[in-house]
Amino acid sequence: MEDPNTFGQARPVPERRISRATRLGAMAAGVAGNMAAHGLGQLGRGQRPALRDLLMTPANVTRITNELARMRGAAMKLGQMISMDAGELLPPEMAQIMARLRAEADFMPPAQLKQVLGAEWPAGWLKSFQSFNVRPIAAASIGQVHRATLKDGRDLAIKVQYPGVARSIDSDVANVAALVKMTGLLPKGFALDPYVEEARRQLHIETDYLAEGQNLRRYRDLIGKDPAFVLPELMTDWTTQAILAMSYVESAPLDAVAEADQELRDLVATRMIDLTLRELMRFGLMQTDPNFANFRYVPDTGQIVLLDFGACRPITQNTTALYRRLFSCGLGGDDAKLAQVCADMGAWAAETDPKHKAQLLRMARLVLDAVLGGEVYDFADRSLVQTMRTEGIALAESGFVPPPAPMDILFVQRKLSGVFLIAANLKARGPLRRLIQDHLSGAVASDRPSLP
Repeated sequence: MEDPNTFGQARPVPERRISRATRLGAMAAGVAGNMAAHGLGQLGRGQRPALRDLLMTPANVTRITNELARMRGAAMKLGQMISMDAGELLPPEMAQIMARLRAEADFMPPAQLKQVLGAEWPAGWLKSFQSFNVRPIAAASIGQVHRATLKDGRDLAIKVQYPGVARSIDSDVANVAALVKMTGLLPKGFALDPYVEEARRQLHIETDYLAEGQNLRRYRDLIGKDPAFVLPELMTDWTTQAILAMSYVESAPLDAVAEADQELRDLVATRMIDLTLRELMRFGLMQTDPNFANFRYVPDTGQIVLLDFGACRPITQNTTALYRRLFSCGLGGDDAKLAQVCADMGAWAAETDPKHKAQLLRMARLVLDAVLGGEVYDFADRSLVQTMRTEGIALAESGFVPPPAPMDILFVQRKLSGVFLIAANLKARGPLRRLIQDHLSGAVASDRPSLP
């Protein structure tokens, strides 16, 4: 399960809020200093400096990336969330920062790991283990995962939360929000605070590993005996607020499927999409963090391994109804109904300029026609993404300021776009139109893709 070259290096996690705030402040000061120096240099050459160009210098990109990777916790998690939600709209240099934050993280050195385990588990805990690998098999923003074997024979994957992460969420989020505002890249009038508050709330939920364990159990019940998926088993006797113990599942990174034949790539992508639609239409519960690392693959069986249930959210009947209406509009051609459902989903406000409403409606129709217009959608075709990027930039430059989006809709969109990105990275094709039709009609169980 260990993937080479996916980590940074062993560095202690800054635990105290003051030290974390100081590091972020030092990073901001360094970035601002570089911006000032480059700006003066351009002025001296008779050039008018652009804020984005001053911010996204190679030195600043490196400084921001390294510091967020070193910090981990909420600071790094917010970077990952931004990259997934708006990666196609970010400047290339910022996209580079966020791509690294998705791919790797520094990890705790053994001495700090031992302190965390000793604080969470009873004295003498090591006597219960046959082996415990202090080198993590995965490292992310909130915790790192270790493989261990108990003397009773159980093979475990143990997720250990970084120390101080939960206590530092509020200050981390506030400081990162201040940095984002400092860049000046947000549209004038954009209401950042609701998103910051929701990120803060969500991160508090994700640091509760007891709650994540319960989510894992709920998903095991919801997935049932579906042979397309494998979920680890929760080990309650070794799980605490800051440690999540699960059965170890031998598997490979999901992106290994990108080297497989077209049939297998299509099958994996179709299963991922089908599961997402089941979450939205049937489960009433959705895992809203579609990070590539949260899904793995069992080569011998063709099964998809589902990991990380910290970012689970309930899906209300109202949200499901809105998406049923949206998909129905996609399969039909009634733009009046599509405009109404877009308004109900918060795409625009009552006071939004009519020309911006018309442009947003056109963008919604473009997406729906592209993904639902044919029998098979080719995710490897990036023309839709490029078109939407161009449309989005034009919309922003025309003065459109998006109203605060309903958070339930925002997180569903995050999952849908994330699964879309996974399918695109696999260069897969999928029968989106048929899948949507099946879920709208409720005829999904008998038409699910079979194992190879």
